Amino acid sequence: MTNTQLTLIQIDNYGPWTVTPEPRREMDLQTLQSRLFADLAQFVGHRGGYAFFTRFDNMVAVTNGLDTEDHRLLQESTGNRYPVSVSLGVGVDPNPAVALEQATEGLQYAGSAQDGDRREVLTGEPVAEPSAEDVSIAHFDVNDATGKYTDRLNEFDSFIQIEQGYATLMRYLREEHGGLSFFVGGDNIIAVTPEMDAGDYRGAIDHVEEAVGVDLKVGVGRGEDAHAAGMAAKHALEECRHRGTAVELGETAAEVESE
Repeated sequence: MTNTQLTLIQIDNYGPWTVTPEPRREMDLQTLQSRLFADLAQFVGHRGGYAFFTRFDNMVAVTNGLDTEDHRLLQESTGNRYPVSVSLGVGVDPNPAVALEQATEGLQYAGSAQDGDRREVLTGEPVAEPSAEDVSIAHFDVNDATGKYTDRLNEFDSFIQIEQGYATLMRYLREEHGGLSFFVGGDNIIAVTPEMDAGDYRGAIDHVEEAVGVDLKVGVGRGEDAHAAGMAAKHALEECRHRGTAVELGETAAEVESE
């Protein structure tokens, strides 16, 4: 059974800060957000986690393998390098959506995201007893995105097609299974998922194709952290390409590494 640990990363008092003492240049804000995300992703990634930018002022990370001290260090490092601080909420549950609800409720209970007095809050408890199959990662890829979109349409229309597929998949997995999907560039979507079988993934793919005409394939992997599960998912996705299949449930990370 999965046991996903998710961390909600929320910039403290960010909205008011962007207009104090007067509105800041938009590209300066975009630069700060992108650099902060890159540093957070690197910090989490070096510890086996995955980070996703979502709305940039709020980011979500799969943090199995990171303990409370790691989270405190992340806050300290951010505070030392940026003019903003971050609060962190940690949630753990077999269902990723429930884990994120727990993480979110912890921060909401501590105060509003625009509360000037809320600074560097850390709520929630990391996984107590990790196992080799705590995290399930599904790596989705659009079939022949280059031939269908990139080499035929202008970039904005290609972007619309890919985003429609992402939005449809994101809503379906969230509502039907409690999985959380994140666009990671190009034509790739990574989802952190609960226990799902091949039929469940096939149902998601069929729904997206029927709804918006975007054809997907997916490789799924399991592991003790997001990095391990994600690498197993990448290997499974390569099996999809090799075999011409839509769904491949890969081996666990330990089995992949032993080959």
